[in-house]
Amino acid sequence: MIEAARRTWRVIEPYHGMIYFAPEAAAAYRQLGLGGRAGYFASRSAALGAVPAPVVVATFYNFNPVLVRESIAAAWSATDPAAVLVARYAAADQALRSVLGDAVGSDGMRRAAALLREAAESIDGDVTGRPLFAAHAALPWPSEPHLVLWHAQTLLREYRGDAHVAALLTAGLNGIEALVTHAASGAVPAGTLRTSRSWSEEEWNRAVDGLRERDWLTAEADPAFTPAGAARRAELERVTDENSTAPYAHIGESACAELQELVRPFSRALAGKFMPWVLARQ
Repeated sequence: MIEAARRTWRVIEPYHGMIYFAPEAAAAYRQLGLGGRAGYFASRSAALGAVPAPVVVATFYNFNPVLVRESIAAAWSATDPAAVLVARYAAADQALRSVLGDAVGSDGMRRAAALLREAAESIDGDVTGRPLFAAHAALPWPSEPHLVLWHAQTLLREYRGDAHVAALLTAGLNGIEALVTHAASGAVPAGTLRTSRSWSEEEWNRAVDGLRERDWLTAEADPAFTPAGAARRAELERVTDENSTAPYAHIGESACAELQELVRPFSRALAGKFMPWVLARQ
């Protein structure tokens, strides 16, 4: 079941993830006075309320705290969480309609939304140690199927994300070290991870050196995992998967396979429009 759960999450993730790249979202946040990265941090943390920046640092984990503090201070001096949540869902609605067209009202969309909502609602009470999931799970469900599907995947994304943060912490990796190991896995280039999370080259190199000293990484200029590091990273991913499987196990492997088939065309269309690098990695 673990493999089916991971595969289902990966297939559906672009359906949610497009909100971080769609121009409709950036435009909606700008109308609230949120420029730069403030829209991202405010929109994803708004379900928590106007919490202090350290709470966002803790839950987002791998971003430079300086960037988070600046972004949150700018956000809540310009607007409030309720307005940001309204803008986020309106932007999701607009972006999904612009790419998927009539498919937003299709039988396939309604079926996918019902299945994924059932999965997400099965873990409503599983909030211990999962602050971002808990905050989003407390939000009201939208009524239209394409937004039900988007909200359900938001919940499952944050459910998995909270589990991943717990695994990183248990593995002894701080935020930037987690990014360095992600780069070493080959999934995303190191430069992309470093700059998108606003870490300097000096900070990145210090993290690399520290991981070399702890036998996570090799000594090459472009470091890879040592055997010990590869084993630790694999264990970290195993623990994350294991602690994220419950909602998919609830609906079963057959429903997971159906979900993948139903949502794959939606995810591919959204990735092609907003995240072409996702398709390039498939």
